[in-house]
Amino acid sequence: MIYPVILCGGSGTRLWPVSLKAKPKPFLPLVGQTSLFEQACARVADDARFGEPVIVAGAAHEALITEQMDGKPHRLIIEPAARNTAPAIALAAEVLDPDAIMLVCPSDHYIAKPEALREAAVAAAALAAKDYLTTFGITADRPETGYGYIRHGRALDGGFAVAEFVEKPDLERAKSYLASGEYSWNGGIFAFRAGAYLDALAQYRPAMAKAVKASVAGARSDGSVIHPAPEEFAGIEGDSVDYAVMENTPNAAMVPADMGWSDIGNWAALQDALIEQEGNADDQNVVRGRADLADCTRVLAMSDGPRVSAVGLEDVCIVVANGEVLVTTRDGAQKVGKLPGAKDQ
Repeated sequence: MIYPVILCGGSGTRLWPVSLKAKPKPFLPLVGQTSLFEQACARVADDARFGEPVIVAGAAHEALITEQMDGKPHRLIIEPAARNTAPAIALAAEVLDPDAIMLVCPSDHYIAKPEALREAAVAAAALAAKDYLTTFGITADRPETGYGYIRHGRALDGGFAVAEFVEKPDLERAKSYLASGEYSWNGGIFAFRAGAYLDALAQYRPAMAKAVKASVAGARSDGSVIHPAPEEFAGIEGDSVDYAVMENTPNAAMVPADMGWSDIGNWAALQDALIEQEGNADDQNVVRGRADLADCTRVLAMSDGPRVSAVGLEDVCIVVANGEVLVTTRDGAQKVGKLPGAKDQ
């Protein structure tokens, strides 16, 4: 049995002004009719290989999660404070049986081929059962500079040992990674035996492991909702699972996965996902709401009210939402989260 652990941290500021703190990116129907969070849960639902999900989220989004789960079985852990992914995963690991296999998934990614995810999860679970700390290596199809990379090591049954984790490269290095065939994107999806993850955390981040354990030991429960004790958790120095554990352990493994993945990390990434979903290979324009485009190429135009009209533009994203207007080039989309409107919402 594989237990999905759905992480609902982050505020999606690079998708401002549609993504807001009150209702951020995971809970919005950005690709398709359901939210990215609902899709993350649905990908492993109605499959006997997967147990009910364990969701880790902040108190501000408890009502949204309850609404979107719509009565489906789940456990919800209310994170006392945002401390990045390493302690968030540890909260779930402490709640689960030590021998339970965790499938750790961000709540705000898009996966076009869910069956490919499930099959990769089964392969990763087999490695995790042998105490490999397993990550998913997303098939790279372009020299992307916005993602971290994983270099494949020796072959394992169903995957590879991890030879190296690589930070976001410049374009020339990204091209060389793609040409070599030895690298995959680091998609932030993992499979661990709960006890093995906690053991590794105790080895590499002992203070963090101790604080999480104490916080869960002092937790109060309200039905399926678990509230870890905030006092112990508040003192944790936050860190990502990559830095805290994966880049330190000699037991890191990787399972390759070609599943139509996107982190929907900015407006350009969302546009690409929508183009692929809709099969729009001609002008590659994407329109949502009232918008008229003339002689435009690779333009995203979205509006929740006023008409957007554009002529002769290329590689531009125009978003009108929640009383705000955003205009950015595709290349500039990574910087949207630094705008005052995104930070001050």
